[in-house]
Amino acid sequence: MTDEKLHPNKESINEFMESFKLASERKRLGLLTVLETRVEELLALGPSVMAGFDSDVCDWTPGFILQLIHKTDENFIKNNLDCNDLAWFTAPSEVGYDYSPLQRYLLNESFEEADRFTSSKLRELAGEKAVKRGYVYFSEVDSISGIDLSTLNKLWIVYSRGKFGFTVQAKILDSVGGRYDKLWPRIGWKKDGIWTRYPKAFNWSIEAPNGHMPLVNQLRGVRLMDSLLNHQALVAKS
Repeated sequence: MTDEKLHPNKESINEFMESFKLASERKRLGLLTVLETRVEELLALGPSVMAGFDSDVCDWTPGFILQLIHKTDENFIKNNLDCNDLAWFTAPSEVGYDYSPLQRYLLNESFEEADRFTSSKLRELAGEKAVKRGYVYFSEVDSISGIDLSTLNKLWIVYSRGKFGFTVQAKILDSVGGRYDKLWPRIGWKKDGIWTRYPKAFNWSIEAPNGHMPLVNQLRGVRLMDSLLNHQALVAKS
C-alpha cells in the first residue's frame, strides 16, 4: 500500500483528525478504513487523542476511535484517559444506575451481552413488577426515567457508528410511514414473514442492519415498541 493511500493528502495525524471531525457523517464513514491504517499514530498521541471530543455529546466518532485504539492496545484507555472502568462517555442516571458495564460491552463490540444488559435495565427502570414478571408492559414505559432511557440510547449510538439505538429505530419507522410490518424486515427482526429466532438467529455484530439493536421483545406486540419509541425523552432527540 502506498503512503498516499495510507495518508490522504499526506496530512499529519493531527491535521487528519481535525478534518475528520469536521467532515460530514457520510465522509467520516468513508474514512474509517484510513483511520484504521493510522491507529499507531493515534496511540502515539497519548491522552490528547480525545482532545476536541465531548463525552456529553451523542457522537459516534469518539466511540469508534475508542473501539479502534482499545482493539490495538487494551491498556491504552486505562493508562491515558481520565475515566473509570473504560467508561469515557458520561452516562447520567436519575436513579443512580451504573452504566459502565454497558460501555465496556459496547466498547468491545460484545453486542449480545450489551443487549441483555439493556433489557435488564429497562425492566429495572420499569419497576419491581416488571423485574418479577421478566418483561415490561407498554403501560409501564411512561414511568421509565427519561434521563436513563436517553443514556441507554446514547451509548448504543456512540459505539455503533450511529447504526443502533432506539432513536435509530424510530427514524426507520418514520421512513416507512409508521408501519411496523415494514419496520420488522428492515431492521432484521423478521424475514419472509417469520420472526427472527432469539438469540442465535440475530446478528450480534456491527454488520447487522441499521436499527437491529437493541432488541425489544417484538412478540409482546407493537404496543410496547410503540410506547418506547414515543417516550418523550426519545422523541425530543429524534
